Amino acid sequence: MPKVKNWQLARDIEYPYDESRPKKQWAIVFDLNKCIACQTCTLACKTTWTSGKGQEYMFWNNVETKPWGGYPLAWDLRILEKLGRQDWSANGEYLGKTLIEAAPPTERVLHFAPTDEDWMYPNVGEDDSGGLPSLDGGAHMASLPHDQWFFYLPRTCAHCTYPACLAACPRKAIYKREEDGVVLIDQERCKGYGECVRACPYKKSMYNPYTRTSEKCIGCYPAVEEGIQPQCVVNCIGKIRVMGFINPPWKARKDNPVDYLVHEKQIALPYYPQLGLEPNIYYIPPLNADREYLKQMFGPNVEGALQRYRELSSDPVAQGLLCLMGSSDKIINRFEVKEGRATGFDRDDKEIVTVPVTEEIFVRDAFDEKLEVVRHNTP
Repeated sequence: MPKVKNWQLARDIEYPYDESRPKKQWAIVFDLNKCIACQTCTLACKTTWTSGKGQEYMFWNNVETKPWGGYPLAWDLRILEKLGRQDWSANGEYLGKTLIEAAPPTERVLHFAPTDEDWMYPNVGEDDSGGLPSLDGGAHMASLPHDQWFFYLPRTCAHCTYPACLAACPRKAIYKREEDGVVLIDQERCKGYGECVRACPYKKSMYNPYTRTSEKCIGCYPAVEEGIQPQCVVNCIGKIRVMGFINPPWKARKDNPVDYLVHEKQIALPYYPQLGLEPNIYYIPPLNADREYLKQMFGPNVEGALQRYRELSSDPVAQGLLCLMGSSDKIINRFEVKEGRATGFDRDDKEIVTVPVTEEIFVRDAFDEKLEVVRHNTP
C-alpha cells in the first residue's frame, strides 16, 4: 500500500492510492467559543440541499452537544473504541494506527455501520453537561468555578485529503476535485453498496433509499466556483465560521485566513486527526471544556491553542481576522490588518470588506435638546 504524507500526524501513513493533493483545498475554520447551537446552519443546508425524497433524515450539516450528543448515535465513541489505543509522542507524532492501517485484511478501512435507529435522534444529548457530580433536575450551581461543561460542535463533511469513503468505494464512484479538493459522489456510477457510509468515520456519507445511491455534502461547490462561501457559513448567526483554501504547512501563506489560523497562529485544530484522513475542517477549541476530552478530539496541541486564544487581546492581526469572520459572503483569499481596520480581498485581489477591529462607541445624552426627545443610550 502506498505511503503518503500526513502533516497532521507528523508522519507518513498508508493509503490505497498515491498522494495527489489538489491545486486548492476547500476548508472551514470554526470558533467553538462562539457557537450557540441555533441550528441556522443546519436549516440553511437542509432547505438548500436535502429537502427531497429519501433525504428526510439527512443533515449534511448538523450541530451536536458534546460530550453526550452525536448524529448518528455515538459515531465518535464507536469508531474510537474500534481503533483502540491512540498515543502521541512528545514532538507531536502520532504513534498509533490510522483507520487504513488498522483495517482487517479483507477491508480497506476500519469501519462500523450505523443502524436505522442510530439515525433517528439528531438532537440526542442536547445541552446535557459533562462533569461530576451531575446536576439533578431543578438543581443550580452554587459557586464558581464548577466542573460542569459542554460545548456545541458544528459538523459538515471534512472533504478529507485522504477520504475513507473514496478509499472504500468498490465502484470508484467517489472522487476528489483537483480544482478545489471537494469530495463528490458520481450519482451515475454509484450503485448504493453503502461502503462509503460504513467507511466514513464522521458519518457524512448517507444512503438515500429512494434513489438507492449514497449522497453527501458537496461543499456548496456551485457557490464556491463563483467565489461565494457555503450556505452554512454565510448563514451563521454567531459568525463563527470562515471558509477558504488551506495550504499544507510547507506552502502556508500568512495572509491566507485559513493558513493563518491553522499554521501561523496555530489556534485552529483538525478533529480526530488520529483517524488518519487529514480532515479539512478545523476548530478553535472551547476554553471551558474538559482538557482530556479536548486532547482526544483535537490532538496533543490543544493546550497551546487555548493559551494562544486567551492571548488574542495582545494580537491585533488575529483580532482583525476574527472580526472578518462572517463579515462577507465572499471567499476571502487574502487579508490585512492596518490602523485598526481589517480588510479582506477576493481571488482577484479586489477589496470586498473592511471592518474595524474595535467598534467605536458613541454615548448620547439621554435628553436631546435639539429634538426635545428622551432616548436610551445606544452604541
